[in-house]
Amino acid sequence: TSKWMADFAETYGERPLTVAFLRDGEHKTAVLNPVIGCAVPITFEINPVPNAFASDTRIVIQSGMLRLTKTEADLAVIVGHELAHVTMGHLNKRRWNGLLGAVGGTAIDGGFLLGGIGTGGAFTRRLHETGLMAYSVAFEREADYIGAYYATRAGYDISGAENVWRALSLESPESIRVATTHPTSPARYVQLRKVIEEITEKKRKNLPLMPERRITQADAEPEMPARERNY
Repeated sequence: TSKWMADFAETYGERPLTVAFLRDGEHKTAVLNPVIGCAVPITFEINPVPNAFASDTRIVIQSGMLRLTKTEADLAVIVGHELAHVTMGHLNKRRWNGLLGAVGGTAIDGGFLLGGIGTGGAFTRRLHETGLMAYSVAFEREADYIGAYYATRAGYDISGAENVWRALSLESPESIRVATTHPTSPARYVQLRKVIEEITEKKRKNLPLMPERRITQADAEPEMPARERNY
């Protein structure tokens, strides 16, 4: 299983491993030389909702994503996106933003309490949620950018993978015009096309396939309150 492989990689790294097995009634041994490609296991879950998300310990792809991804390269772009969230530290940055928001909210709740007004921690909860949302669109755009490079360097030809976001527009029409915690699907379509062109030009010039820039909040669209997606 992916968990067993992750535990093994963490314990033994790339040290050679001798395994014993039975073939045609004979006991045999072989030496395996592991190569660590990624320390983050990928889990496939049966769920009709087209979604994918990352935690500190794994990447989850829900089966509904197969409606949006028509090729292995399309799916590799989604996996690359989630992996970028882990490698770029977005999860910890969101937690830190949430903590800062909660601290500010606690101070406000405390001020009201000193005045004899109980808020029930309303400001703490609200500002914690606001903190978690901070820079979310920028994080998602950065993950799209870095993830495209990850998929390409894994050997996939991602030409046409931008059509995933066109498929999302049909699946979730609200994604066309509302940027919540994620960019709008048209913005993601255009950005991925530009990244593919950038990668194609580097291949033509035989240049290293390394990302050139970081996406910042200034590059992102304004965030508006709405239902959150993970992918």
